[in-house]
Amino acid sequence: MKPRAIISFVSRIDTWRSVHVSDRMFVLFLAFLVGLLSAVAAYVLHWLINQVVALLTGGFDATSFNLLYLVYPVVGILLTMLFVRYVVKDNISHGITRILYAISQNRSRLKAHNTWSSVVASAITIGFGGSVGAEAPIVLTGSAIGSNLGKLFRQDSRTLMLLVGCGAAGAIAGIFKAPIAGLVFTLEVLMIDLTMASLMPILVSCVTATCFTYIFSGDAALFTFHLDDSWTVQRIPACVLLGIFCGLVSLYFIRAMGFCEGIFARFKDKPLVKLVIGGSVLSLLIFLFPSLFGEGYNSIDLLLNGKGEADWGQILNNSLFAGQEQLLVVYVGLVLLTKVFATSATNGGGGCGGTFAPSLFVGCFSGFLFSRLWNIYEVGVHVPEKNFALMGMAGVMSGVMHAPLTGIFLIAELTGGYSLFLPLMIVSVCSYLTIIIFEPHSIYGARLAKEGKLITHHTDHAVLTLMQLDSVIDRDYMAVEADTELGNIVHRISRSHGSVIPVLDAAGCLLGEIDIKRIRHVVFRIELYHHFTAAQLMQEPSAVLTDSQPMTQVMETFDATHADHLPVVDAEGHLKGYLSREHVFTQYRRMVADMSED
Repeated sequence: MKPRAIISFVSRIDTWRSVHVSDRMFVLFLAFLVGLLSAVAAYVLHWLINQVVALLTGGFDATSFNLLYLVYPVVGILLTMLFVRYVVKDNISHGITRILYAISQNRSRLKAHNTWSSVVASAITIGFGGSVGAEAPIVLTGSAIGSNLGKLFRQDSRTLMLLVGCGAAGAIAGIFKAPIAGLVFTLEVLMIDLTMASLMPILVSCVTATCFTYIFSGDAALFTFHLDDSWTVQRIPACVLLGIFCGLVSLYFIRAMGFCEGIFARFKDKPLVKLVIGGSVLSLLIFLFPSLFGEGYNSIDLLLNGKGEADWGQILNNSLFAGQEQLLVVYVGLVLLTKVFATSATNGGGGCGGTFAPSLFVGCFSGFLFSRLWNIYEVGVHVPEKNFALMGMAGVMSGVMHAPLTGIFLIAELTGGYSLFLPLMIVSVCSYLTIIIFEPHSIYGARLAKEGKLITHHTDHAVLTLMQLDSVIDRDYMAVEADTELGNIVHRISRSHGSVIPVLDAAGCLLGEIDIKRIRHVVFRIELYHHFTAAQLMQEPSAVLTDSQPMTQVMETFDATHADHLPVVDAEGHLKGYLSREHVFTQYRRMVADMSED
């Protein structure tokens, strides 16, 4: 069926739906579709990754190192880079940040290729050993599915935002079989307010994605965990200290990631240089520490289910440390420190993946390292390493993502570890309280927060962030040149609906403006019409806005200057139009009313 025929068919369905189905019921139906398609995308991605990994590493000898670890990651990054450069022809990195940007700056509209491109790219990257996660690409895919379904059925921006949230929630719920975690992830990370209008669609998407994931892959959890040692009150000090430790590890994770991204940003226009640097670093790290190969979920399973040195020592397999269990703590510490560099090298070199799985990986290793050292040096009451490895996953995720509820519910649902719910809460809250001292925004929101483009739960800030400066500019103005005589200016005033007349040069750049109220004493004196020019009558505006400024700064400028109108120019100084305080506040009140509706 041709695209035009598809559009016509969808249009007929939409016309029938508008008559026979209420808007709320239709949104619930779309949420169901989004949840289903998100589950399918998650299943397909993990199946592709498993097939590639089995093909490449199925014959490796576990008792020694393998030189192919030096080759596979570079090949994977190269193939991904070529796919993105010549097939997708668009930037698909930073999946969750891209969603946040679409919500705040692009009316929740994501490109159609995002419904599949991240799945293919991340499957290649991770399958060949890229040390990143598949979760962020799937979240971007699910959100893109929601956005494009909404666009297909001509939904408004508010509904598109909700469907983007449904896609993200469905993706998390589907990947981890954790519907509650999907819901709170949308609330905490994507900053979508949980009103009655948004609660049911997101829940429908989460439940649908979880149910279909069970159908596709059975009832096995992503990680297996059996509680052998129940939690006791005597372990509260250890849990608090673990939370603080996880908060500091999260700080290291975020800062190191930002540092590495800054290095790769210097070679923005040199993809081959990025490939060489990223591929070399990644290959070397994986060769030394094979646990960094891919998502690292096998290593997490070993730490969550091991009962002694013999079991835990299996994470040393394929490495130079193989068979040397006495170096387990050293190996775990080195992997913990180098994981962030392996993840940065993967994405910086041209690969595609997220930081969701790496934060789980680092958290598991952090919890294990903390508890192992605690027991070795007998700091206090004995603590079970597997339990603390589980709690460490919640702690680092809470710190890196600034999402303690997501960390608590995800780990509890993921492993069935509800009997550890209280210690999970303690560790997650302590980690979050530690990280916010140093980092006010999550790893996903930091980039947008610096530009003033991050949506928050603060209604006033959220409305101003969602408001597009370009949409409230008045471009209907009467301009004059500097040598225009007063007579011609009066003629322009008679046709102008504004209170100021901008004065421009030949290139259209703003020189100044004439306030009509200030020249009333000469407007009606015909004998002066040839004695004054615009250059003599104009004055500097109270302030000049640029079209790249966020609305929060625009409102601060209005408050500081008490002006009723302010000019807006582009980067070259060309006048784009005027911004009216009254118009901005009218739009603001309308958006607040829309956001307040249940």
